[in-house]
Order: sequence, then structure tokens, then C-alpha cells
Amino acid sequence: MTSTIQSILDGNRLALSRLLTQVENNTPEGREALAALFPYTGHAHLIGVTGAPGTGKSSLVNQFALHLRKDDKRVAIVAVDPSSPFTGGAVLGDRVRMRDLAGDNGIFIRSMAARGSLGGLAATTAQVVQVFDAAGFDAVLIETVGAGQSEVDIARLAHTTLVIEAPGLGDEIQAIKAGILEIADILVINKADRPGVESTERALRSMLELAHPLRQVWNHHGRRYVVDAPPGNDGSDSPLWVPPICKTIATDGSGIPELAEAVARHAAHLRQSGDWVNRERARLRSETETLLQERLMQNFRQDVPEQAYHQVLEQIFQRRLSPWEAVEILLKRQK
Repeated sequence: MTSTIQSILDGNRLALSRLLTQVENNTPEGREALAALFPYTGHAHLIGVTGAPGTGKSSLVNQFALHLRKDDKRVAIVAVDPSSPFTGGAVLGDRVRMRDLAGDNGIFIRSMAARGSLGGLAATTAQVVQVFDAAGFDAVLIETVGAGQSEVDIARLAHTTLVIEAPGLGDEIQAIKAGILEIADILVINKADRPGVESTERALRSMLELAHPLRQVWNHHGRRYVVDAPPGNDGSDSPLWVPPICKTIATDGSGIPELAEAVARHAAHLRQSGDWVNRERARLRSETETLLQERLMQNFRQDVPEQAYHQVLEQIFQRRLSPWEAVEILLKRQK
């Protein structure tokens, strides 16, 4: 294990690929490696890319990664693909749109199947990102499934969340009501060469303007964001971040430098305001609580006999017990 860890810290791509497989399959070796690598994490900029299917997320990630490579940054890409609810398989086809990145030793692309996990990410995405962080990558781009309005788990994982929209995917009310827009640190209108880009931008600005200076909007990190408000009127001494709207055309790279500049500004804002540390703490807490829930459930199933568990379930099916009463009975049996 020591040699494996050292190989990854030294940039050995084969060792990295093998470890990612171990981590994704949640093997004992993978968990041991994660524990050994954890002290080396906390340096990469985690950038989430989310949005509805068809907005051009993969093409945008391709161009954004190429731009980061011009600055000689090492880039890892985690592309999560949906799994079939019928066969359990996944196409893992995001990298088809990232052929420009092939052969570049400064880029590592890892495709993952969601394996039934909701929220746009796979169950082990956070652990895979941790391995890339320890391996010395400067930026980790995390492309989500593209599930739609409920795909907000990326906000708990990334430092900077890009929400991608495209003209013609819905009316103004649809854009405003979509909960996914509330997690955005940067709003991106991709395919900006298509008709309707002005109305899409107008709808997004309307959403931002709902946060009038006299009103407040709570985001997923518990901070208040006020549009056009002076610095510090949220009770803090730090300036507030208002999500900018960037227009891009991923097919030819238009708008990518401006998007990269906005991402860099957001990273600088996080460090300056102290939100970088806050988001790191929130991310690690969320990951710890998720793992704790999984372990507690495993321990519970080990302590309660399978027959007793199914007997209680059968009483629920027959409406003789409510689920709440059943939980109380099962917990008492565990004790």
C-alpha cells in the first residue's frame, strides 16, 4: 500500500487508474488508500458543472479544460453518466465529446456510472475527487448526470458550481422556478449562437433580481446573497458574491476565457471572504454524515436477524404496523 500511495503522489497514471477502480468499488484496499491520502488533500479547486441534458455540459468541459491547460494547470475530469434503471448499465459516453483532450498527460478523465444514486452524482464521486486532489491536480471538473431541477448534490461537493442553461429549453417561468439555478455560483448560457439567447438571459436576470436589496435569498451554504447590495449589508464584513451570467459557444470556444476569468474571480472571492474554508468544512461534514448513515445501516442489518426484519415488514404490508411503529420495534430489538 505504501508503494501505491507513493506512486500516486509521484504522478503514476496507471497506479492512479487502478486505485480509482478500487475506490469506486468500495474495496477495503480503496478505503485504506483513501485514509492514507487524506492528509495530502485540500489543494485542488473543485468545479462542478451541472444543468439539464442537452445544454452542452460535456462540450463545455472539453473547452474549459483546454483553456486551463494553456495555463499549465493539471486537470482531472469526473464525468458521471446515468445508469439504466432496467439493465443497470451505463454508456459512459461523455468522453466522446472530449476527444481534444486525448493524449495530454496533464489531463485525466474518469467516467463513472451513477449506479442508481440520485442528485446527479455517484455514491463514490466524493472519494474519487479526493484521490485526484491528493494526486496533485490543480482543478477537478465534476460533470453531473444532468437530471434536471433536483440535481443539487454537486453544491455540497464543489467549491464553484456552474449551472449551464441553453436557449429554447423552457419558458421564463420554468427557468425561474428551477431549483437547480439556486445553487449556481456562475450561470452559463451555452449555445449562445442559437435564437432566443436574449430571452434566456432576461429570464436568468429576472431570477437574480428577485433578490432585491431589501430582501434576502438563502443559498445552500446558508449565506445571504443580495443583488446590487453594498458590501457587508448581510451582517458580515466581506463583499457579497452575485452569480455572473456568462455566454459561451462550446463548439468553437467562444466565451470560454471570460468564463475562466469568472471562475478565477469566484475562487479569489472564496479565499478572501473565508468561504473557501467554510465550504471545505461543510463538504467534509456532509461526506462524514453520509458515510456514518451507511455504516449505521450496515451495523443495524447485522444486529437484527433477517427473519425478524421481514416479519416486521410483513406487518407493515398488512397495515397492522405503521412504518414509525416498526422503526421503534426494530431499534428495540437491536438493543
